[in-house]
Amino acid sequence: MSLYTTPGLLIRDHPYNYTVNSSEECTLSTCSLLQAQYTYDPSLTGNAFVASFFSILLLLQLILGSYYRTIGFTIAMSCGLILEIIGYIGRVQMHFNPFIQQPFMMQLICVTIAPVFFTAAIYLCLSRIIVVYGTHLSLLLPGAIAISFMVSDFFSLLLQAGGGAVVEIANDVATERIGIHLTVAGIGLQVASLGLLLLGCADFVRRCRGMGKALSTVEAHQKIRRKGLFRSFLGGLLFATLAILTRSTYRIFELQGGFHGKLWNSEVDFMVFDGTMVALASLCLTVLRPGMAFHGYWDAANFKLKNKGFCGRGV
Repeated sequence: MSLYTTPGLLIRDHPYNYTVNSSEECTLSTCSLLQAQYTYDPSLTGNAFVASFFSILLLLQLILGSYYRTIGFTIAMSCGLILEIIGYIGRVQMHFNPFIQQPFMMQLICVTIAPVFFTAAIYLCLSRIIVVYGTHLSLLLPGAIAISFMVSDFFSLLLQAGGGAVVEIANDVATERIGIHLTVAGIGLQVASLGLLLLGCADFVRRCRGMGKALSTVEAHQKIRRKGLFRSFLGGLLFATLAILTRSTYRIFELQGGFHGKLWNSEVDFMVFDGTMVALASLCLTVLRPGMAFHGYWDAANFKLKNKGFCGRGV
């Protein structure tokens, strides 16, 4: 994409030499796409499909969550899916008028922060997985892991939402860049948390394999571990984590280039590295959901917050 040096084109509204004075007055027939929120017209078919896909997953989450009584997991997933739906509805609206601000902010904020809730659901699953195999095999107790990562998620959410708010009220490029930097910091915190999560999981797997006979002997936990569906659930959880990590890494590079960068103005890249990655992660977390894998033992694998200290015994 060619970049103009005219000061008016450095913001998302219109250059001063245009007769249309407000983005609300612009249409595809009266203004150039160079004046729009993106330099492309968002795909109606693609974005409507993704919004519909997330809507179906939301319905399944509510039905299955009610049936298996995985309340915390279902709430986290539902919040993320609702945000994704709102975001892609905003993108559908932008197809008809890519110049107006409200749909742009809908998709910018909602699509950006939605994966925070998916990672919260993953953290809840990880804590219970540790209980199923044995808390003595983990460096940290399940409750400590859940609290630590969710606090990190909370600050990530604050930074991303705050960055989006600053972008919305920005009247100049400098303020807009501050908002972008805040959002990138929030996503960066999410990437760091997911990286630590994967490292912790790798260490836990190593400990479990080295102490096969020392796994939890609780009957309910043994039944869960023997189920093939539980192993499929573990694979789906790993894939979902890697997909969200890929998506978040992409968003860092995308936003660092600013609203006039090449990645920001490529819908193909966005749909592949954001839409598809999040959709696949959500699909895994819905179809290979913990309620099915734990098969009625979700509560039996619950962790207690009232433990002595944050650290497990360590092996």
